Amino acid sequence: MARIKGVDVPNNKRVEISLTYIYGIGRSLSNTILKDAGVDKNKKTSDLNNDELAKIRDEVNKYVTEGDLRREVNMNIKTKMEINSYQGNRHKRGLPVHGQSTRRNARTRKGKPKTIANKKK
Repeated sequence: MARIKGVDVPNNKRVEISLTYIYGIGRSLSNTILKDAGVDKNKKTSDLNNDELAKIRDEVNKYVTEGDLRREVNMNIKTKMEINSYQGNRHKRGLPVHGQSTRRNARTRKGKPKTIANKKK
């Protein structure tokens, strides 16, 4: 397995897809990285030679990914919580942040349903 930015990218997939295993890299950014590095995006990761891997690593290092990006996102969330913005309050309460309805859904954010006594009347 090839290691890029401390992440083992899978060998049996195309390079375009395997780069998306790195936090902060999606399909469009992986295509940009491969184009700048001059590597064919349809090649399997196992078929890459050391020169191509080095070029890809150099291109990935130009972007904020993995630990640095996670830290930055968490700091942004903490800042919103400290200044008591609307989004910060939603984060504190464990509710959806981006305006989704919470009447019947949002179970991913709210957790298991809590039964309230004498709710139905």
